[in-house]
Amino acid sequence: MIAVTVLLALLAALTNASASVLQRRAAVQEPYPDGGSAVRRLARLLRRPYWLAGAALLAVAGLLQAGALAVGSLALVQPLLATELLFTLVVGGVVFRRRPALGTWLAFVALAAGLALFLLAAAPGAGRPTAPPRAWLLGGGGALGLVVLLMAVARPTKGAPRAALIGLASAVCFGTTAALLKEAVGLLQHGPAAMFAHWSPYATAGAGLVAFLLLQSALGAGSLTASQPALTLGDALTSVVLGWVLFAEAIHLGLRMLPEAIGVVLIGAGSVGLARAPAVGREWDASARGGNATGKHVRGAHR
Repeated sequence: MIAVTVLLALLAALTNASASVLQRRAAVQEPYPDGGSAVRRLARLLRRPYWLAGAALLAVAGLLQAGALAVGSLALVQPLLATELLFTLVVGGVVFRRRPALGTWLAFVALAAGLALFLLAAAPGAGRPTAPPRAWLLGGGGALGLVVLLMAVARPTKGAPRAALIGLASAVCFGTTAALLKEAVGLLQHGPAAMFAHWSPYATAGAGLVAFLLLQSALGAGSLTASQPALTLGDALTSVVLGWVLFAEAIHLGLRMLPEAIGVVLIGAGSVGLARAPAVGREWDASARGGNATGKHVRGAHR
């Protein structure tokens, strides 16, 4: 089952990255007019084949993630989804025909090595398919309280600290959304009617919407370099904690905490480096548009 989980999670990350790049290409073809209507521009984007293909791939990515969560642990699936940054680099390079710089490749290696080291050391084990109500009160309540606290701390701040704090709040919401999705797909063993009669599918949609809105706030508050490490690490670590609290997933600690910590540091360093890359920052086309792309491109969701 581990091999199937890893394959589905990596395919979800690849599909999500491809969707992001395709929609970015459509956005390049439909530049944002100063003072123009966002609704009118969206209507034009809906006629762009690249944008529609990206939207379809986003739906496929969601199904792949749900499949990975159905057969594997939350603590394994969510960290693997951080490979979306790596796939964005590769797919963006192909689509926009630009070769990444050496520093970007070093960041690529750092993130990949960090993920491998962390997951091999932690060796997340499978838990129960669904969580009892008491666990949801503890895990869900704790996640909600942390988001509220982070937003309260972020409110008086500006610039990079604000972007990092809101990015971390968004990451906690994304991790919680994944946990809710795992709960929902875990109910499928009792049939679709049992799943749709439960509260979890609707809570998944609500938490996902909040996560998306917080992500947009994080991206608007500061640079991607400030928010991306918090997004990547926050999502992974939140998922590990929620996997343990909600689904009784086992995580190896003890002496393994040293390589796990090194893996986390490498993931953070790689996230910073990749956030500076044009592929991840969605600025592959900046030179093609005479440097006018900054600040006007469409920013999509992290997951």
